[in-house]
Parts: sequence; C-alpha cells; structure tokens
Amino acid sequence: MQTVANFNFAGKKALVRVDFNVPLNERYEITDDTRIKATIPTIQKILKDGGSVILMSHLGRPKDGPTEKYSLKHLVTPLSIVFGIKVKFAPDCIGEEAAQLASELQAGEILLLENLRFYKEEEKGDEEFAKKLASLGNVWVNDAFGTAHRAHASTAVMGKFLNDRVSGYVMQAEIDNAKKILEFADRPFTAIMGGSKISDKILIIEQLLDKVDNLIIGGGMTYTFSLAEGGKIGKSISEPDKVDLAKSLLEKAKAKGVNLYMPVDNVVADDFSNSANRQTVNRGEIPDGWEGLDIGPKTIELFQKVVSESKTILWNGPMGVFEFPNFAKGTNAIADAVVKATEENGAFSLIGGGDSASAINNAGYGDRVSYVSTGGGALLEYMEGKVLPGVAALEA
Repeated sequence: MQTVANFNFAGKKALVRVDFNVPLNERYEITDDTRIKATIPTIQKILKDGGSVILMSHLGRPKDGPTEKYSLKHLVTPLSIVFGIKVKFAPDCIGEEAAQLASELQAGEILLLENLRFYKEEEKGDEEFAKKLASLGNVWVNDAFGTAHRAHASTAVMGKFLNDRVSGYVMQAEIDNAKKILEFADRPFTAIMGGSKISDKILIIEQLLDKVDNLIIGGGMTYTFSLAEGGKIGKSISEPDKVDLAKSLLEKAKAKGVNLYMPVDNVVADDFSNSANRQTVNRGEIPDGWEGLDIGPKTIELFQKVVSESKTILWNGPMGVFEFPNFAKGTNAIADAVVKATEENGAFSLIGGGDSASAINNAGYGDRVSYVSTGGGALLEYMEGKVLPGVAALEA
C-alpha cells in the first residue's frame, strides 16, 4: 500500500477524502474538532511537498440534497485558522464551478468541496459520480478510516479512475494500531466492551474470545446477560431476544479459558435523567421501576484491578450513561485506570472510537493513552475480520 510518507506530491493535485463529519452546535460552531486535528499531518505533508489539496468529506445524513445544517461551508473559517491560509470553498462537489476552482488551484493551496452526501450517488457508490470527482485531481488520498467500511464513491470507487492511490497518515495509523492489537498483543490482553446492545458487538466479542485473556462487559448490554442468568433488571435496557446469545457467549468464554468480568453491582435510577433518585444494588437485583445507568463501586474496583494488571487494552463502549454527570463515574473510572496502566505500567491502550473516544477526550485523557481511534464502526468491522472497501481500494 502506498502511503503519504513515501509519496512525493510535488506538482500534484491531491483529492483527499477526509472524515470531517464533526458535531456542530446551533450556531454551526464545531464542538469537537478531533477528526480535523487528526488530518493535519497528511494535509501538511502534501502542501510541504509542493502539492495542492482538494478536500472531500460528508457531514451528517442529509436526506434531500443541499441543506444549510449540513453544509461544509461552516468549516471554512475553522480550517483556514488551523492551516494558516485562506481555504477556498466550492459550493458544489462536482460541476463546472468545482472543476474551475480545482483547475486554478496552485501549489500550497487548499480547496474544500461541498458535502458529498448532497448527492445520493455518493452513498450508492455510483461510478459516474466517482469519475467526476476523480477528474478534479490526479492523485487520490484516502485518510477517512471512519468511512472505510462503506463502499461509497469517494471512499472506494474513485480509486478505479486514478493511478496514484495513497493511504493518509490517519488511515495508516488506524490499520497499524488495529493490527498491533489483533496480531502482536502483549499479555495479559484485556478487552473492555460497553454500549447498549449485544447485537452491536456480537461479532467482535466472538473474535476477541480467541485473542484476549480478559473480557470486561459493561454498559447496557450487561442487563441482557443478567436476564440470561435469571436476574432481575427492572426497566433497564435489554434485548430479551438475545438471551440465548448471551448464554452462548458465557459458555464460549468459559470453554476458551477467557476470564469474563461483568458488573457485580449497579447504580440504578427511578427515571432516565441526571436528576433521578439513585441507589446501588447487586447485579440481578434491580427493583421494578428502576433501571441500571452505571456500574457500582465494587465493580469499579474489580474492573480497575483487571485493567491495572494488563499489558494490552482495547476499550470500546462506555460503562453507563456517561452523558449524565451523575452516571459517568464508572466510565470515568475506567478511563482513569486505562491511563494509569498506560503511563505507569507501559501498557498499550487502544480506544475504539465512538462514545469511548468522546469519553476519553471529555475526561482530558486523549493524549495519555496509546491511540484513540477515529474509526468507530470501521474499527469494529476491521477487528471482526471483515474486508473494508476503503482499505481494499488502496491495496488494489
């Protein structure tokens, strides 16, 4: 796979697929610029070589074409500040104006195209649309690992129309760090899986059972495991139709000699709100009308001990409803334990995107773990052993 590091962009117009799907507030201000910061090294390398950059991205899920809320024009000023030059903007991603702006682009300049998903052809992986995008430049750089699991026009199909296909630094780092976890993990290897649904994590959990020494289960999915054990879960989130699946995972973990850890106590609430009444109860003993929203103090102690003794840590998914400060204690405690294991014991820690990345960044720990993935779903699919179209297109 050709990488940004070993490619000379002098005189090249690089079409760079980035993942600028960043959160915006009601004033269209960026509230988390992690994904933008991650792409800086790739873009700076191209400019330093004497190339120009044409940025392509999606933002949100626009349903009916151009929408003010999802326009990438809101990113022009922040990007201009980040790169110290005036970023140009094309009010469409294809068409005459985009082609004109691209053709006039000089070495050292940046052009941002309008939201790719304003065209349904992007998500359909339409070849004609991909060809139009490809015509704007002469080298394709894919640095959007977060969308690499989608066979969209800009993430996979464009590669057919350009001879030079290059992996950006973000893409390369994501793949390298995932491989380190999957193929070269030091032991003990602990995976921490959170989130609300077993069905979302079943494939990766099954993959990990062949690789890890310890598997920690937290978040909403634990209540389905409690049901499988015959416990009482009150009105906690659960998937009753996945009880048999939970039982089979428990049996598989035991058969493979994996230490499976689940909460021994939970912080429960009488309402789904930060201000709800709270109490701590043992696993499987949640009263009617109450729901589990976090792990309890005994569980925190147990999980922290396991993490502190680990040499490789993969964390994907929060331990509770961390968006509510009163129920963020468990998630923050795990973040703290992962940081300590990394800094004090030399563990390799990979934070698996999505809510886990938000939690670690919100706690101010983003630069104190080994790697924070921007991938989310793409990372999970890669770890499940699936072929990612965006990666395969670079290797073709």
